[in-house]
Amino acid sequence: MMSENNPRTVSELLSAICGLGLIGLLRLVRDLMLTKIRFKKARLVRWPFYIRSEGEILIGEGFNADRGLKLEVRSSSGRIQIGKRCFTNADLHVACINRVNIGDDVLIASGVFVSDHSHGAYGAGGSSPDIAPNSRELIAKPVIIGDRCWLGERVSVLSGVTIGAGSVIGAGSVVTTDIPPNSIAVGVPAKVIKQYNDEKKGWYPIA
Repeated sequence: MMSENNPRTVSELLSAICGLGLIGLLRLVRDLMLTKIRFKKARLVRWPFYIRSEGEILIGEGFNADRGLKLEVRSSSGRIQIGKRCFTNADLHVACINRVNIGDDVLIASGVFVSDHSHGAYGAGGSSPDIAPNSRELIAKPVIIGDRCWLGERVSVLSGVTIGAGSVIGAGSVVTTDIPPNSIAVGVPAKVIKQYNDEKKGWYPIA
């Protein structure tokens, strides 16, 4: 039973359901059923989604994903782990052959790409351009996204990166190196422009 102090009253819930229309309501029921079949701990994963796993995919309680979720584990030793109460908007794509860990309470905007591997190496002694990209050796390094991070629209997180807890990555950024905790990073490649100051209780430009 809902109390009088609960902002989400019965009438508000009924209004929200009616606002979906019959087709919208049927789609919601379908999505809830598919969620519980494929992601038992998740809250709601909207159809369509694409799951390919030769390894392990672990989804935390309360996970919520909009349409177009794509999770790929392309090796028997690979593992994608997503923590509790994470929310992702449309078209999140996670590609893994080693390990991708996403912490608790992470917010992810639309069109974000996370990968722990690349086709070839591109430093000294790296892959020859005479070899077709799809034939180059896959180079994998774990990706870790800490608790309470926020990844903006169209962010890319590349292999070997750790994003510290509480950090914000600006829209369109490409993260190629580690980001410290409680930081704001933007750009291509992403660079830290602000950090949270516990003493001053605010976000301040780095010196």
